[in-house]
Amino acid sequence: MLWLRRKGEVVLWPVYFDSTRSRSDGRRVPRRLAVPSPSLKRLQQALDRLGFKYRVVKDAAHPRLPWRKTGMVFVEKAGSKSEILTLVAKELSRPGSTRRG
Repeated sequence: MLWLRRKGEVVLWPVYFDSTRSRSDGRRVPRRLAVPSPSLKRLQQALDRLGFKYRVVKDAAHPRLPWRKTGMVFVEKAGSKSEILTLVAKELSRPGSTRRG
């Protein structure tokens, strides 16, 4: 299946925020802001709390980890991608944001 990013969207993968992964494995935020093995659901919860509009592709695999179907999120752009990554990473690493559900 082909997923296309629309103009004005950025792609976020859970691996971008994974403290157990190296930068060469796809992590995009500093390790101090990363969390261990973030799930797609946890990423969605952080985006909800931050008020971002997004759409989810559940069965997508990151190009560096093609055997792991972690899913991805297309986020409506509100600032630069690095700003969005930092906001989401801070929300994920915030105490009390580890609610499961």
